[in-house]
Amino acid sequence: MMKEVSYSVVPRKNLVKKDEPAKYYAQAQASGDVGLNEISTRVEKACTVHKADIAAVLQALEDEVIDGLQRGEIVRLGNIGTFQIGLKSVGAEKEDEFKAAHIKKAKINFRPGPVLADALKTLSYGKVSTRAAAKKKPGDSGDGEGGEVIDPME
Repeated sequence: MMKEVSYSVVPRKNLVKKDEPAKYYAQAQASGDVGLNEISTRVEKACTVHKADIAAVLQALEDEVIDGLQRGEIVRLGNIGTFQIGLKSVGAEKEDEFKAAHIKKAKINFRPGPVLADALKTLSYGKVSTRAAAKKKPGDSGDGEGGEVIDPME
């Protein structure tokens, strides 16, 4: 399988300058997904450990990452990167007025380690059609005129 990141070109309007025409930007397009079962199969082919053992270790790793994050720990996965909880909250006028109820959402921050950061430096890219363009009926101009914004999740 060729290692290449697929991208499509999509128009995006500047929401601050609504009267300006849309500009075109690259948007990464997934070529599929890979789950724990497939990762286990791939790792088994690369070493002497059996798939069942790999799957058990990956499941335990998943559980430990979740547990560490729930404890408020920074989870470091070697050269892959780190995971840490980040918070979104509403502000209080004074520090002593801030309560836990001000916290509205938790998210996971990921910071890639050197191995992943280096991998990004050597990517190759291949242009593909957007899913929206692939859905167009024959005879549609498809010229992107009018500055429409394409829903990237479509």
